[in-house]
Amino acid sequence: MQKKARKGRMSLGSKVFDSVNYTLLALIGLITILPFIHVVGSSFATSAEIASTQFLLFPTKFTLDAYRFIFSTNTIFRALGVSVFITVAGTVWSMFFSILTAYGLSRKDLVGRRALNFLIVFTMLFNGGMIPTFLVVQQTGLLNTLWALIIPVTVNAFNMIILRSFFMNLPQGLEESAKIDGATDFGILFRIVIPVSLPSIATISLFYAVTYWNTYMHAILYLSDSNKWPVQVLLRQIVVLASGFSYDGTSYTDVPPPEVTVKMATIVVATVPVLLVYPFLQKYFAKGALLGSVKG
Repeated sequence: MQKKARKGRMSLGSKVFDSVNYTLLALIGLITILPFIHVVGSSFATSAEIASTQFLLFPTKFTLDAYRFIFSTNTIFRALGVSVFITVAGTVWSMFFSILTAYGLSRKDLVGRRALNFLIVFTMLFNGGMIPTFLVVQQTGLLNTLWALIIPVTVNAFNMIILRSFFMNLPQGLEESAKIDGATDFGILFRIVIPVSLPSIATISLFYAVTYWNTYMHAILYLSDSNKWPVQVLLRQIVVLASGFSYDGTSYTDVPPPEVTVKMATIVVATVPVLLVYPFLQKYFAKGALLGSVKG
C-alpha cells in the first residue's frame, strides 16, 4: 500500500514540469488558432473596422456583405459540387490503388519487390515535370475533364510507403491462420488486413481528401472550361474580381465589399468543409498518427 501511495504521489519536479508543459502547449495552441479566428472575424467585419484595426479578432459590427458577394451567383455552388466530386471520387480511387500497391509491396515473397520499391521512392525525388505531364494528359484524352485532376495523381508515393510500413508491422499470424482456412490473397486483404488497418486507412484518406480538395494548379493547367472549375480556382477568380472594384467605405448598397473581407471569406469557404469532415475521422486519426513508425 505504501509503494502504491508513493507511486501515486508526484514529486515537485514532476509538478513543475507538467505545469510548464501545459502552459507551453496552451500558448502554442492559442498561437495556432488565433490566425484562423482573425480570418473568420475579418470576413464578417466592415471595411472601416479593418482599416482601423491591425489585427482584428472579433468585429464590433457584423456584416455578411463578403459572403453575399461570393454566393451572389449559382457558380459557387457548381464549383463546390465539382470539388466534392473530385474529393470523394479521388479519395476512393487513390485509396483503392494505394492499398493494393502497399499490400503487394509489404509481402516479402513478391518477386522484384526491392526494384519496385526503388522505382516508387525514385518518383519522390524526380519527376517528369509540368510540360511532359501535360502532354501525357493531352494524349490520353483527359484534357478538360475532371478525371485529369484525379488519374495523374492516383497514388502518392509517400502515402503508399506509410501504408506499406503499417501492413508490414501487422502480425503474421493473421495471414497464416487465414490461409489455413483457405482464404485467398484478396480475401485476406479485404476481410482481415483492411478491417484491422482502419486507423491508418482513415488517416491516409484524410491526407488524400485534403489534397484533392485543395486542387488548384492542375485545374489551371488541364481545365479550360470554367464550368468544371473546382472551388479553389473559382474563389481565386472572385478575389481577382473583387480587387478590381473601388469601395468608398461608407455604403454597402450595390457595391462589392472590400478586397480584404472577400479574401478572408474565400479562405473560410474553402476551409470549413474540411474542418467539418475531420471530427468524423478524429478517432481513427488519433490512432493512426504514428502509423508506420518503427516499434521497439
